[in-house]
Amino acid sequence: MKIAIYGQYYKPEDKIYIEELLKALEIHKIEFVIEHNYYLGLKKHIKILNVKTFSSHTELDTTFNFMFTIGGDGTILRAVTFIRESNIPIVGINTGRLGFLATVQKEEITTAIKLLLEKKYLIHKRTLLSVTTTPEIEGLASLNFALNEVSVNRKNTASMITIETYLDQEYLTSYWADGLIIATPTGSTGYSLSCGGPIIIPKAKSFVLTPIAPHNLNARPLIIPNETKIKMTVSGREDKFFLSLDSRITTINSKTEIFVEKSNFTLKIVEINQQTFIKTLRDKLLWGQDVRN
Repeated sequence: MKIAIYGQYYKPEDKIYIEELLKALEIHKIEFVIEHNYYLGLKKHIKILNVKTFSSHTELDTTFNFMFTIGGDGTILRAVTFIRESNIPIVGINTGRLGFLATVQKEEITTAIKLLLEKKYLIHKRTLLSVTTTPEIEGLASLNFALNEVSVNRKNTASMITIETYLDQEYLTSYWADGLIIATPTGSTGYSLSCGGPIIIPKAKSFVLTPIAPHNLNARPLIIPNETKIKMTVSGREDKFFLSLDSRITTINSKTEIFVEKSNFTLKIVEINQQTFIKTLRDKLLWGQDVRN
């Protein structure tokens, strides 16, 4: 087995779990490489000998069985920029807080590796969004995808903006709001949910359009088929606006046309110990629990 390891930064409270992971990999003679910047942070606090590193998505290929991410869901969103079309499944070790995607708990690392070796796991595919613009935005083409959501937001103003929106070339509406979120089922438990959007089961072939603080109060989240092609233009008192793809943000102007559609590749998420999406909802959102006392 060969794996890649990725984390955004070293946290002292993660030390015992990282050491447990490295020890388990050594015991089972599993080959691994660590993302270079993460390794630089680790080696200041943890003794690691003769470790290979990677710095780019071009160094990850089909010889890798898994990528282990150490952190929370935000770490997985960053990891996607390394995985891209390589189809390497992600095993998310949750050392963060909520963890809808990173479902392997930090106390279960040794057990998780054992189950992976025994092939006792499931792989679920997650849909991504793809973005193009006219005119093209410099630097966007190489990272024009999002696992959670694509959103447009106001930038240098406290005033609302107008997002003129089309679905499959048919005019839908003009949202008067602070912004508009287009979320995948994976992203439906994130930014979209906090803005009043619905939770969508990952297997559903849908996206959701969720306005952010809409001025026209009859504007409600809208679920659409994931084959729908979306076009948006933004206008407002200022000429500059934010376009964000997960945690990556760029600036657009009012002359920019934004096109969003389903990406031509998916992300593979590993499920271990029957930590299903439904179970995660119950555990993380405290469904069915009386927390009044």
